[in-house]
Amino acid sequence: MTRFAFAGRCSTEDLQDPEASKNWQLLRAKGLIEPAGGQIVAEYFDSGHSRALPWKRRPRAAALLQDLRNPDRGFDAVVIGEPQRTFYGNQFGNTFPLFVHFHVPLWVPEVGGPIDPDNEAHDLVMSVFGGMSKGERNRIKIRVRTAMSAQAQLEGRYLGGRPPYGYALEVAGPHPNPAKAADGKRLHRLVPDRPLAASVVQRIFAEYLHGMGYLAIAIRLTHDGIPCPSAHDRARNPHRNGIAWSKSAVATILANPRYTGHEVWNKQRKDEVLLDIDDITLGHRTKQSWNKPDQWIWSAQPVHEPLVSLDDFKAAQAQRASRHERRDHPRPPRTTTHPYVLRGRMRCSICRRTMQGSFNNGHPHYRCRYKQEYARTTALDHPPTIYVREDAVLPRLDSWIAQSFAPARLDRTLHELQRSQETTLATAPALEVARITIADCDRRIAHYRAALDRGTDPELVTGWITQTQAEKAAAQRQLTEIDQAHRTVLTETQIQNLIEQLGGIHAAFAAAAPEDKQQLYLALGLKLTYYAKERIVTVESQPALLCAQTMCPRGDLNPHAR
Repeated sequence: MTRFAFAGRCSTEDLQDPEASKNWQLLRAKGLIEPAGGQIVAEYFDSGHSRALPWKRRPRAAALLQDLRNPDRGFDAVVIGEPQRTFYGNQFGNTFPLFVHFHVPLWVPEVGGPIDPDNEAHDLVMSVFGGMSKGERNRIKIRVRTAMSAQAQLEGRYLGGRPPYGYALEVAGPHPNPAKAADGKRLHRLVPDRPLAASVVQRIFAEYLHGMGYLAIAIRLTHDGIPCPSAHDRARNPHRNGIAWSKSAVATILANPRYTGHEVWNKQRKDEVLLDIDDITLGHRTKQSWNKPDQWIWSAQPVHEPLVSLDDFKAAQAQRASRHERRDHPRPPRTTTHPYVLRGRMRCSICRRTMQGSFNNGHPHYRCRYKQEYARTTALDHPPTIYVREDAVLPRLDSWIAQSFAPARLDRTLHELQRSQETTLATAPALEVARITIADCDRRIAHYRAALDRGTDPELVTGWITQTQAEKAAAQRQLTEIDQAHRTVLTETQIQNLIEQLGGIHAAFAAAAPEDKQQLYLALGLKLTYYAKERIVTVESQPALLCAQTMCPRGDLNPHAR
């Protein structure tokens, strides 16, 4: 009997049933190997990962490549059920040499058995399937974008996403696709969120056109006790404090063309950028960018109730452009760049925002200027600017890390890491978001049923309930997945193996350049919080290799202690 490992992949759960996709690929694989006396003893199936990702960036495929190196791998060959799902572009040419090197045959139904590395026909067939896979993905992208463009421009259809502040969603009838309509899917449209949010949008435009700036508008709205967008919809924004209006919130509302009643699409695009220009086998990462206004797709006619007139919106955009031109003076190009070793890792304890890098008097600092972005409020006692010098933190931070992972304390640190896994489940932010969403869905369903009892159109209410139940089901699935992930508790030995993959920590710090330290802090998952009044920095470590499975113990630093 020949022992086989099965390899496969399917896309997002929204478009495919992972279990059904896995089953038919597995069935094809078994149909190939069983007549030859083969049996599948291991499975490496990636669910929810794009085919454009190379094997080393797909979790299960990467695990298979790693197991190829192990002489005690437990299988003798690998079988693939569908090459177009597994290989994309030139991935076969970048991956198959590893199978050849470790003498592990790769079986594919399209060649009727194992791929012969010396057979040009086999190599050509697999290259063709990789090209077909890439072409299929590109054709799907073009069809989808073209269809969405036509739906937005000609039909004015609402194409999904969170409704902008000032609007709510309303069912607009059954889905035009009969199959989707049979599944209970409905079209939606934007309706004004009255009485408060819609009038606030109108007020913002009116005050801006009368000469007020972003911050002045934010201050007046906060002073009048009007909830900011994140406070208005807490269920979707639990990660924000929601205390006050910000300049960015006002600017975002002023820049949104949907307040004119038109459906507007293609404001953003997704570009695929090489992850590493020196190693193209790592593939691409998706980067979201803003399109210029002349690339936006507008509906031919207004399709929902406008909150501002088209003339007022155009006047606001002209005023914004004029102000930006006056403010944005050309600056000479920088001759040097300043590395910030703790970039994105230092937070302000008062507002919980990430502190920004600032180079002053020849030294890198981290600063928080909350009051320059948000309206002042008595609910948050925040100084105008908070600064902390990098070189006041780094020496003690490195010393704390070196001591925690030194041989004499390593056993204790590993024990704390392992024990801390038991307490993270109830406090995980993603869990809290899912629980809030479920509670909000239950509240809305009860509200809809009460509306049904009052005589509201049953078809309309049924659509609301169906949509809300779908949101609740998605949140419940997320809750289950996170619960299962957090309950995967690692042993101290497993944690030690992961820590050792970081290398000798003490030696690494001794001669590390700033860029190298950034990578090391990233691997350790450091999160620092600066307490300005006490002049204390606390640090929390959650190693990236243990991400979503463990929360590390906290330690305190006092870089200003005397």
